Amino acid sequence: MGTIKAISFDLWDTLVIDDSDEAKRAGRGLRSKFDERRHLLWEALNAAAPIDLEAVHRAYNVGDAAFNKVWKEQHITWPIAERLRVILNGLGRELPEDSFNAVVRAHEEMEVEIPPDAMPGAAPVLERLAKRYKLCVVSDAIVSPGSCLRRLLEDHGLSKFFSGFAFSDEVGHSKPHRSMFESAAGQLGVEIGEMLHVGDRDHNDVKGPQRLGMKAILFTASNDVYKSTTTADAICESFDELEAVIDQLNA
Repeated sequence: MGTIKAISFDLWDTLVIDDSDEAKRAGRGLRSKFDERRHLLWEALNAAAPIDLEAVHRAYNVGDAAFNKVWKEQHITWPIAERLRVILNGLGRELPEDSFNAVVRAHEEMEVEIPPDAMPGAAPVLERLAKRYKLCVVSDAIVSPGSCLRRLLEDHGLSKFFSGFAFSDEVGHSKPHRSMFESAAGQLGVEIGEMLHVGDRDHNDVKGPQRLGMKAILFTASNDVYKSTTTADAICESFDELEAVIDQLNA
């Protein structure tokens, strides 16, 4: 028997297919999430005092760039309320509290109301793995906070297989920061070195965990850009292969 006692899973492009909700939105004649977020803020501001949609777009793009810089360099994901305050600051505008809160809520719940698809084959495999290992979700929260990501997993019937959830907005740092994996290990009652991580990004999901003494599997079902350059202990192309790959690593 090997040393792996617990498995942590990335969420986006591992448990859930990122942006698979965009086709559903388009099918219903709705704006893309990118456009809808900007439109929500413009609408709220414009109702208070007229403002050019283009100006909101520009300020929002600057806010996104600031978010991305802090996320990549400091491994912190500002909650959407904080991001929107940065954007309002740039516009020199404020919103009444109820109006601001409504915009925040609409941002947070967008991916719960029209959800992206679960990764094919995930549920039966997670159900079997949960009988042999402790499982945890370790995920950055980019727009939807952990509270909404839990609901997304619940709606797909996946949350019940996990004994822990480490979301960046709740932990205070994002992957590959050590505290994300420490949170997972603490919730599962294992040592970091007894965990294996599964995810689709080489920097966050492979090199980050490996630096902490974990094993890591690169999951390429919907994102295979790192396939030829990864340092992963194994590469897995679908949930159908996952159990065999884990058993091999744990042999």
